[in-house]
Amino acid sequence: MKNLDYGIIGNCKSSALVSKTGSIDWCCLPNFDSDAIFAKILDNEKGGNFDLITSEEYTIHQEYLPKTNILVTRFEAEEGAFEIRDFMPRYFKEDNKSYAPSEIVRCVVLLKGEPKFKVQYNPKPAFAKEKTINRIKDNYIKSHTVEGKYDSVYLYSNIDYNDILEEKVITLKEDAFFAVAYHEKILKQTVDRAFLQYHRTYTYWLNWSEKTTSYLYYNKEILRSALTLKMLTYEKSGAVLAAATTSLPETIGEVRNWDYRFCWIRDASMVIKVVSELGHVKSAQKFLQFIIDIIPDKGDKMQIMYGINGERNLTEHILDHLDGYEGSKPVRTGNAAYLQKQNDIFGILMEVIYQQFVRFENTLENSEELWTITCGTVHTVQENWKAPDKGIWELRTEDRHFTFSKLLCWVAVDRAIKIGELIHKTANLEYWKELRAEIFNDIYENAWNDEVQAYTQYYGSKDLDASTLLMEDYGFIEAEDPRYIKTVEATERELCKDGLMYRYKNKDDFGEPSSSFTICSFWFINSLFKIGKKEKAIKLFNKLLSYSNHLGLFSEDIDFETKRLLGNFPQAYSHLALIETATNFSGGITEEEELIEFIHHF
Repeated sequence: MKNLDYGIIGNCKSSALVSKTGSIDWCCLPNFDSDAIFAKILDNEKGGNFDLITSEEYTIHQEYLPKTNILVTRFEAEEGAFEIRDFMPRYFKEDNKSYAPSEIVRCVVLLKGEPKFKVQYNPKPAFAKEKTINRIKDNYIKSHTVEGKYDSVYLYSNIDYNDILEEKVITLKEDAFFAVAYHEKILKQTVDRAFLQYHRTYTYWLNWSEKTTSYLYYNKEILRSALTLKMLTYEKSGAVLAAATTSLPETIGEVRNWDYRFCWIRDASMVIKVVSELGHVKSAQKFLQFIIDIIPDKGDKMQIMYGINGERNLTEHILDHLDGYEGSKPVRTGNAAYLQKQNDIFGILMEVIYQQFVRFENTLENSEELWTITCGTVHTVQENWKAPDKGIWELRTEDRHFTFSKLLCWVAVDRAIKIGELIHKTANLEYWKELRAEIFNDIYENAWNDEVQAYTQYYGSKDLDASTLLMEDYGFIEAEDPRYIKTVEATERELCKDGLMYRYKNKDDFGEPSSSFTICSFWFINSLFKIGKKEKAIKLFNKLLSYSNHLGLFSEDIDFETKRLLGNFPQAYSHLALIETATNFSGGITEEEELIEFIHHF
């Protein structure tokens, strides 16, 4: 496969990737961070998949049903046509509680004629580490490991189970269904029940989309990104995953392969800001509560990332038995970056808490708790801001005085001051303002490089870094400031290639990066727009949108030469930045506000 030509289906508990030709090549059950039952994407031979295979005479087309996360793959030939409607059930029951079982449903709809296909059902529980056997029971196929860690999965269908396992040619004469379930089902599974779940799930996503704010421009792209972000949300805790996958490489054949099925605190402020503005305030509040709940007690260390249930220990393991995506080894589970020291985390945390005070009503108890965290965070910043760290890109080299880390330390104190002013707690503000000024001056003097005429990656460096483009976003500098304009221009000269951005170009512990980091391209486009180069920004934005896959989805990285998608997929940060950029182009004006203005005009 030359690109990440996958669609994602999910139900806020887990997710699955379906290839452009209808093969489920990735799914972890029962939860996002569980072991995979299908992992062909990480090993074409051993990983396991679930496919409906037709002859070459069939043309295949794939799309989402509008305003939903139901993925339709349509097969058509002279002998007949059918489509697979893939989804993971999600809807509200009569008691108004959400229902999201750990299962995939594939509704096979006969469109015309008598189409034919073979079923390739090849689950490999426990990341295909152990041998799996398939057993036909009375009303299902049970697939389970026979050695090592025990794991199992159940398949229900109205198609003969022997025909499925023996991969016989099946002639479709009526609608069919498949249900892959982590738990054995209590009720009898039928075509009618599968299609009932389909209609309920379809209604759920339509209702969810209806509640999503519409803007003047790019509504289709905004909504697809919003629907994707919703699927990357773990409902139980409110956490938002960085991506649905592990170990999809930033560069083919190299070792930059990480597990992104966790929650980075750095993503939190943008998640809360964007999701709130899209009208999904409850989701934003739930994620915020997740952040609050994992904040350690006074004096404890704040991590940069956590598991989706708030787990602190994310020990990294290597799965040697898997060959990796197109041979890119190693395949990893867990992420050792959770142990890293990154001083920017303090600013992210304070930005989140500041948004809580600005956007949401607080109980007195919650306000007091947040104020305690605020005071503690400023104390921690005071003790740590002068120290070097690993930086936003989690470099596994020596610690440095990264500009972005210093910037976010400034943000931490700045937001703490603003919170104090909001709730009239002024006792510490004068001292905090002195600290804020000290950090500001330190950045102003040491991060700026006169020779380069830009703020650079770290103190004393001549290297550019895309993260400095966020200095205006966080309020450190005005868009009209000559220093910011020069930084944008220098960053474009050094890091922009055909409209795509490097994070940085200086060699790190894995050599010079050879792919573009998608979110950095959005940051660059935003910065161009803000310094007045709006026509150029919109042109580059449209060009960047064309690099998405056939369903409008983005991964973490884009190859500079081929424009293929690379890295973990789909990437929450990429879609967050897409939404933010698109809404900036609309000036934040919604369709509803435009209509009201139009009515008032007359």
